[in-house]
Amino acid sequence: MRILTFTSLFPDRSRPNFGIFVYQRMAHVARRPNTSVTVVAPVPYVPSWVPGNKARQYRAVASKEMFGDLVIYHPRYPLLPKASMPLHGLLMFLGAFSIVRKLTSEQDFDCIDSHFIYPDGFAAALFGKTLRIPTVASARGTDINLYPSIKLIRPLLKWTLKNTDGLIGVCKALSQEMVACGAKADRVKTIGNGVDINRFRPVEQRAARKALDIPQTGPVVLAVGSLVPVKGYPLLIAAIADLKKRGLAVHLYVAGDGPCRSKLENIIGSLGLQHDITLLGNVPNDQLNIWYSAADVSCLCSSREGWANVLLESMACGTPVVATRIWGTPEVVVSDELGLLVDLNTHAIADGLQAALNRSWNRDRISGFARQKSWDTVAEEVEQWLRDISSRSEYKRTTITPRK
Repeated sequence: MRILTFTSLFPDRSRPNFGIFVYQRMAHVARRPNTSVTVVAPVPYVPSWVPGNKARQYRAVASKEMFGDLVIYHPRYPLLPKASMPLHGLLMFLGAFSIVRKLTSEQDFDCIDSHFIYPDGFAAALFGKTLRIPTVASARGTDINLYPSIKLIRPLLKWTLKNTDGLIGVCKALSQEMVACGAKADRVKTIGNGVDINRFRPVEQRAARKALDIPQTGPVVLAVGSLVPVKGYPLLIAAIADLKKRGLAVHLYVAGDGPCRSKLENIIGSLGLQHDITLLGNVPNDQLNIWYSAADVSCLCSSREGWANVLLESMACGTPVVATRIWGTPEVVVSDELGLLVDLNTHAIADGLQAALNRSWNRDRISGFARQKSWDTVAEEVEQWLRDISSRSEYKRTTITPRK
């Protein structure tokens, strides 16, 4: 089976952690027998005079590169942040059309696999109709749990759901919402994300803390994720202050960076928590397992999530989680033997952390559960769904046979 993956949510050499979960899924699909994956990951065009770190990162992306095992093409497309959002999908389609048409003339792709319903899935659906190739789009979070509420985007999103041959929701909550937005139920399948069981594995806690040069004693909480409003860091910081008032001295380490860093630093300073909270900045993905293993518990306080990879990563390292009870999170933390689900408020988060820190956890059992959901398992499900959709598409009336 030959797959063309189309998504802007994909890592590159200048942003190796960006969209790493999409890379993991499709890299493992590409390792399946008789299967190949070619990736087109469009990047906004940024003139040389535009300042800023993000602009520099976009300009640094090569037009073609290898990332891991996959060949990636990076066509440019025009984009004005926020202002051109209703046109984002169309601009992406126009900017990538030349390379997609060239690739499809060279290879007989069985399907287009896209990630994020709008704008990526919208552009992919246009490619599918123009080039007569069946298309599958994956919903990952914001595209379904936020975008339907945006008046100018909602019709574009609904058009995509109705004009895509198959859909994948990374959690049941997203799948159900897609159906509620007009998708046909028999074209929607739920396939959660996986975890890299070679990368995320337990390390003895004392050894992990020694490697990181952090204190051997005292409770440690880890939070992993971009410093953006949806991640709820102000609530978590306030919860740490609450625990301190209760006499529980916890150290919180936050792995991630983003636009809210200065705001969070101000909150930490105003609460006098400079010695209790450390903002680590971005931590390379291949070093996160040491941080998970060093922690007594990891915490996710998001207000919206699809399938949060950080939960499975933490559990694969044997570390229990405390997470807010929203969207797909209860589908990941399916038992209180793996972690605790809490409401989205400071007091509930503090109570959850205190309960988790006072409890004796079977870290081997936690790790064993999470490691059942490997990327190899996910890749098998994804490949079969892509084959199913491609074989019943109006563009592919014959059964797909494996290519050698």
